[in-house]
Amino acid sequence: MDSRKPLRRFRKRLLRAEPSFRILSKLWRVSWLYVLLICGLAGVGYVALYSAGGGSAKPFAGPQAMRFGFGLVLMVTVAMLPPKALVRVAVPLYVVSLALLIVVLRAGHVGKGAERWVMLAGTQVQPSEYAKVALALMLATWFSRVSYARMGNPLWLIPPAVMVLVPVGLVLKEPNLGTAVIIGGIGAAVFFAAGMRLWQIALLAVPVPMLAKIAYEHLHDYQKARITTFLHPESDPLGAGYNIIQSKIALGSGGMWGQGYLHGTQGQLNFLPEKQTDFIFTTIAEEWGYVGGAMVIVLLLVLILGGMMMAIRSRNRFGRLLALGISVNFFLYCLVNLSMVMGAIPVGGVPLPLVSYGGSAMLNVMLGFGLLMSVWVHRNSRFGEEPDEQS
Repeated sequence: MDSRKPLRRFRKRLLRAEPSFRILSKLWRVSWLYVLLICGLAGVGYVALYSAGGGSAKPFAGPQAMRFGFGLVLMVTVAMLPPKALVRVAVPLYVVSLALLIVVLRAGHVGKGAERWVMLAGTQVQPSEYAKVALALMLATWFSRVSYARMGNPLWLIPPAVMVLVPVGLVLKEPNLGTAVIIGGIGAAVFFAAGMRLWQIALLAVPVPMLAKIAYEHLHDYQKARITTFLHPESDPLGAGYNIIQSKIALGSGGMWGQGYLHGTQGQLNFLPEKQTDFIFTTIAEEWGYVGGAMVIVLLLVLILGGMMMAIRSRNRFGRLLALGISVNFFLYCLVNLSMVMGAIPVGGVPLPLVSYGGSAMLNVMLGFGLLMSVWVHRNSRFGEEPDEQS
């Protein structure tokens, strides 16, 4: 006798039951192992921020833990939403994200040479973070209604191309080069997964060098300095090269096993800049060494691969594209931050998700994980139909 039959019968009864029991059925289908991994990464962040605060939960670790608790509730709530509900809110969320980006340019808070924050209900919000999730949701909605055959017609690519270029342009105007690159990367990944032809990709790649030159000419002086000095930071050790020099020192001083928790010299003596945000990984590597840093990277990779698997397992086009967009967003977050602190690319002001201190980034990542979990919970549903009717 198949031992799984009683479990299957119980699940079918839940699906035929009242709405409250349907919620229980959806909770049953949540990948709680994946949620546990997310909590594990957030725990790493708490430990690192506790150290960055000088061995105290204030001012970083405590508020971050509260934000994660709220984000966890948000993630589970969003996971309960069926594809039909997500499609309905795609356009409003995208429009609101663009409106907030425009508000930032008009009346944004200036910090470190850039206008990236706006005050909403007494809270600082970074709209460029939410624009990434809104874009992934909007592109998944658009391409779920466009067949592979229509993808061969370039006219069908114009609207989604505009959807990508508008937020990229607004974010570059702030300026926030790192986030603009991530937004462009999300768009490129979804375009490719949706069935964009190779000749179309080659055609779009032709003007890239010219556009890059134009973009470089419109960068602020401090951004140009980051680009020109990241290969030779020693040329300006007290200016543009200071951050990356101190980061490399901290990474190297950790050795194989680290200097010990709360005993990192660069971090505890405040030589390491932005140790609670952009350079939080160097705090971890200094205190926990190569082994600790490698374990964090492995955890990040497991979450990325898990998201990709959820995209593959989805039986509807909308879910696959949305899960891919969210997974690519998380991947680029990690890639840009880790490359930045190791000196492989210029410093771009991109945090390490769930580890770096920051409210907007935390809630954006948890919202993305909620959408990813919704794709997993409703992976057997057809696009635009109630999943419970198809399970």
